[in-house]
Amino acid sequence: MKALIIAAGEGSRLHYPARQEPKPLVPLLGLSLIERVILSAKQAGIRDFVIVTGYLGERIEAKLGSGDRYGVRVEYVENERWREGNGGSVLRAKSLLKDRFILLMSDHIFDHRIVRDLAAYETDSCVVLATDPREPAVGDTRVLEEGGKIIDIGKDIAEANCVDTGIFLCSARLFTYIEEAAREGKTELADSIGKAAVHGDAETFDIGESGGYSSKMRKEVMAWWVDVDTEEDLRRARELVVEDASKNPSDLLACYVHKPIENRLVGWISRYSVTPNQLSVVVNVLAYLATALFFVGQLLPGSILTFAVGIADGLDGKLARVRFQASRVGSLEHSFDLLFEFSWFIALSWHLWRSSGSGTPLVLAMLIVLFVAFYRHIYDQFRRAMGRSLDDYGRFERVFRRVAGRRNLYNIWILVGILVGVPLYSLLIVLVHAATTAVVYSVRAMKHMYAADVRAI
Repeated sequence: MKALIIAAGEGSRLHYPARQEPKPLVPLLGLSLIERVILSAKQAGIRDFVIVTGYLGERIEAKLGSGDRYGVRVEYVENERWREGNGGSVLRAKSLLKDRFILLMSDHIFDHRIVRDLAAYETDSCVVLATDPREPAVGDTRVLEEGGKIIDIGKDIAEANCVDTGIFLCSARLFTYIEEAAREGKTELADSIGKAAVHGDAETFDIGESGGYSSKMRKEVMAWWVDVDTEEDLRRARELVVEDASKNPSDLLACYVHKPIENRLVGWISRYSVTPNQLSVVVNVLAYLATALFFVGQLLPGSILTFAVGIADGLDGKLARVRFQASRVGSLEHSFDLLFEFSWFIALSWHLWRSSGSGTPLVLAMLIVLFVAFYRHIYDQFRRAMGRSLDDYGRFERVFRRVAGRRNLYNIWILVGILVGVPLYSLLIVLVHAATTAVVYSVRAMKHMYAADVRAI
């Protein structure tokens, strides 16, 4: 299936600071608006694109090229009469679109699941419009639907119960309605949709159907979209993209301290050509510097550095998701994280052993590593088997996750022990915390998995 992207207009309402490019090339977190549209559609399984250009279209073509560097194929059609309604821009692509296609706007940022589900929608209608059931605001294209059929559409219609998202599933029959509307001097796409609606040939698709629980992100993720017309829209789009890329934090420190800091840092870092892999290298260098500091007895600087690592560690994955650079290799990050986490316990215990001559610190570190490895494996196996994170499986788990054994909370125990001069007791408290988490996780996992087995009988 192909996607048609309308990128012909000037977009004069968006007065972006220092804007010198056509609106589709306005940057948003390291990518232009139209790049985000293409990559979101690619996530939904679309690889072939037709782009209708107009105002400064040559710059859009120079930016996107053939689409090779995005892993897609791009064809271009020019609309010299781009100042007229967007219905004319759609009509320009008629010769390139013979089958069903997805129609997108170059300035509408969206959750890829909307396009994924819309592309799979079975219908005989010539157009299916993805609609948002929220209350229409000023500037929205308003839609009145009844029983899944569009009754009326337009910015000025008196009655409406949903909003046009600018995302459509179309058949080539739509061009007939565009031509019919054009003969009456009506050049907006909404006019053509209205023509189809009169013939009962236009349906709606509620984007709420595309939301759902994401095991990977450990949260319910509602489908979202933004029509970027103003600077305020651009700010809102930044917030939504970053939030969409944010996993549901587990422990208290990650939830209330790390997440807001990470979100701000990702917004800043995304302006530069820093890659997620480069961030991962920096995180590991800092992490093993902390290991070295523990090893040589510089306990307070090492402990403080572990908190910096805790914040930085969330940046690479979030940046990868924001920039559509997430990969299978990136999933190995957690294994490398576990390695440097264990190195901190070992280095600290090694220093305490050398300082005291007692083997107790080494025994404590060994037990910590065993319990952490055990409950981490329980956690991972539960998600694979149940399709949902153990942290988010029930009411008890959602409360317990805030205090469950995590590197961030262990770092607090270590810092407190160092500050009061009893680092050995830090290891003891971490051991108790890890052992408690291992017991709770194993008991709760067995309970939920056994209940699922019983239901399956």
